[in-house]
Amino acid sequence: MSKAHKLDCESVSDTCRFIIQSENETEAIELAQKHMRESHDQDLTEDELQQDHLQIV
Repeated sequence: MSKAHKLDCESVSDTCRFIIQSENETEAIELAQKHMRESHDQDLTEDELQQDHLQIV
């Protein structure tokens, strides 16, 4: 069974319902960076996302 990378804003925010999940780590990071930049005005590095925001499920 493949592992997926997941960003779940809904679990930490009362106002954001955004969730992504992908088996492709590169895709998950790109989508997460775009969401964080456009919706939360945060420019996060790949390392910051992997350490603090992305889950492996």
